[in-house]
Amino acid sequence: MKKFLITMGILFVIGVVGVFAIAKIDFNRFNAENYYLQITEDGEPHEYKLSDGSVMTSYSYTLEATNAKGNTIPLEFNAQKNLRKGAYLKMYVKKGDQVSSYDEVKLEDIPLKALKN
Repeated sequence: MKKFLITMGILFVIGVVGVFAIAKIDFNRFNAENYYLQITEDGEPHEYKLSDGSVMTSYSYTLEATNAKGNTIPLEFNAQKNLRKGAYLKMYVKKGDQVSSYDEVKLEDIPLKALKN
């Protein structure tokens, strides 16, 4: 009985740790290819009226992005705010050209082949 309770306690702890580990995984970035770009222009604003009457604004961008191999593709993506001009972004791209997420990065974090383009 004592061994059973110890085993159940250990399994419970492992389960709790597993749930917290899964909660920290961002599935939008899982299995995505990374591209890099620099914000060079303001985004095009789009206003949406919500059901409560308030207005929400998002900004769309179409920019050239380069991966670590030096391959360049055009990417279209949206942001909830107008992104800072000059900012470098690491784009998480799935299915060829679908942006699932992005992060702002420093210039030194960008691979050399991507920097050349």
